[in-house]
Amino acid sequence: MIKRFNANKARLKRHRRMRSRLEGSQSRPRLNVYRSGMHIYAQVIDDTTGQTLAAASSLDEALRNFVPRKKAATTAESKLEAASETVSVEMAAEVSPTKGKGAKAEKSQAKGGQPKKGNTGKGGKPFTQVKTQLPSAVKGVKKTPVEALNAIADNRKVALAREVGKLVAQRAREKGISRVVFDRGGYAYHGRVAALAEGAREIGLSF
Repeated sequence: MIKRFNANKARLKRHRRMRSRLEGSQSRPRLNVYRSGMHIYAQVIDDTTGQTLAAASSLDEALRNFVPRKKAATTAESKLEAASETVSVEMAAEVSPTKGKGAKAEKSQAKGGQPKKGNTGKGGKPFTQVKTQLPSAVKGVKKTPVEALNAIADNRKVALAREVGKLVAQRAREKGISRVVFDRGGYAYHGRVAALAEGAREIGLSF
C-alpha cells in the first residue's frame, strides 16, 4: 500500500513537538498563528488559564477591503541595478581561475616550462581559460527578515498578514502585553507567517 504524504498531519506533528517546550504565561502569553488557503488568524493566549487575551484575523471588518500599496519602481533605480549587474559580470570575467586546466597552464609558464599543445591558441599564444561567474552566484550580505520580505511585499496575502500582525499587537498592547512567546503553529517561518511576526514587532511586541 502506497503511503500518501499528508501535509497537515506533518504540520500538526511538528506543532505538538514545539508545544511540548513552548507555553504562554500570564506575564508572557503565547502568540499563536494559524493560516488557511485564503486567511490568516492570530491569538494571544494565556496557557495557565486557557484564556484568549487578544485576537485578530484577515476576516476582521477593518481589513475586509484592504488593498496593498504597490511600490513605484523608478526608472533610475532599474538603470542602476542593470549597470551594477553588468559591472559585476565584467569583473567576474576578468578573474583568472585558481583550479582547472587554465590554472595548470599558468603555473607551468610561471615555473619556466612550455605550455601544453592543447593549451595554445592562434599564433602559438598560450590559451588561458576564463571562468565567468554570474552575479546571482556571488554570495552577498545576509538579508534581515524584513529585507527578505521585500520581494513579496506587494502580494495581497502577505501584506494582509502583516496588517493582521499589527492589529493583534495593537490589541495586545491595549491589554498591557508587551512580551510574548511566538508560536508559528508548525509552519515554516517565511511568507505570511514571517510577515505577521514582523508586523507585530513593528507595533512593539517583543519576542
